[in-house]
Amino acid sequence: MKTSPVDAVVMPESVGRGLLTHARNEAPRECCGLLIGTKEQIVRSARAHNLYQSSTRYRVDPVDHFEAIRTARNEGLEVVGAYHSHPGSLPQPSETDLNQANYPQFVYVIVSLVSKETEAIKGYRMRSGQATQVELLSHEESRCAGSIRGEGNR
Repeated sequence: MKTSPVDAVVMPESVGRGLLTHARNEAPRECCGLLIGTKEQIVRSARAHNLYQSSTRYRVDPVDHFEAIRTARNEGLEVVGAYHSHPGSLPQPSETDLNQANYPQFVYVIVSLVSKETEAIKGYRMRSGQATQVELLSHEESRCAGSIRGEGNR
């Protein structure tokens, strides 16, 4: 799997902290949700129900997906990506993630909770069964080397 960054998206640390909190709250099940913003910037996240209620798979509830689309449009934004957690594995796309990635323009963000010391968030574009890492930049830091690390509960 090629993982060198070829593009970048701004995602404020506050959004990353919210994703980590959601992942912690849902563990040991995978959490999931949608990312709202523009092509260049993720402004906020929208939590969604995981229809699978599983520790290794997720499916965003379509009701939540359509609500996120409506809300984003009302704000002059769009759904630009999706996120989910890997409660027991690294923030790398699984074969299932790659095979079920239906939106090639999306940023897919994976939150890892392997251990408190290694909590991490990474972004990818997934197209045709391949993943390419997306560099996640924050307003607070000019570059975050493709990941945002967790800093305790919020």
